Order: sequence, then C-alpha cells, then structure tokens
Amino acid sequence: MYNLLLILFLIVCIIMVIAILLQSSKGGGLAGAFGGGGGGMGSVFGGRGAATFLSKVTTWLAVFYLLIALGLSKMQSGRTSTDNQSIISQNREQIQQPQSLLPPVESSIPAVGIDSTQAATAPDTVK
Repeated sequence: MYNLLLILFLIVCIIMVIAILLQSSKGGGLAGAFGGGGGGMGSVFGGRGAATFLSKVTTWLAVFYLLIALGLSKMQSGRTSTDNQSIISQNREQIQQPQSLLPPVESSIPAVGIDSTQAATAPDTVK
C-alpha cells in the first residue's frame, strides 16, 4: 500500500509540474499552443478556456498532492526503524557481525619441544 501511494505521489508531482508549466505567464508561456494566447481557430480550449482549465487542474492536483503526502507521512510514522534502512545498510550490518569459522585460540599455547614450565623461563632468542 505504501509503495502504491508513493508511485501515485510521484505521478501527481510530474503531472502537476506539467500543468504549472503549461499555464500562461505574462509572455504567453506554453499555454499559447493550447489556446491560452490568442484564441484562433486552431486552439484546443478556446481563448480563456486553457487558463481556467489549467488552473482548475492545478488546484485539484495540489489537493491530491497534499492528501497523498499526509497519507504517506502517516504510514511512515507507523514503520519501524529496520524498515527504513536501505538494503546496503542491512547488508553492511550482516557483514560486520563476526562469523567465527575457527575454534577460539587458547591464551597460553606451549612452544614446540618445551614444556610449560620451561616456556616461562626460556629466552626468546633462536639459535
């Protein structure tokens, strides 16, 4: 459900950006191609129709944007912290956990050919 809302949120964002860019500004903008800048026979929405249509579309898209954003934030607050981690951080935690393949090494291993009493008094030089 969260992923579906996130995809819908992105689609609404893209459509809203397009609707805002199509609206006419002081220079006419891209809306002139759809009838916002002249009202000739080739215009799709008529003389003022594009401006009112695009402003209504932008308003409704902004409402959907706000509702979806609130829904996403409500769903995100219910998730646990492990759900928020990326795949890379989850794999990094698994790698950092030590996996002992060898048995633990004892702290005092006698040297070869020397018993434990001689090991403490034996010199460290090798002949």
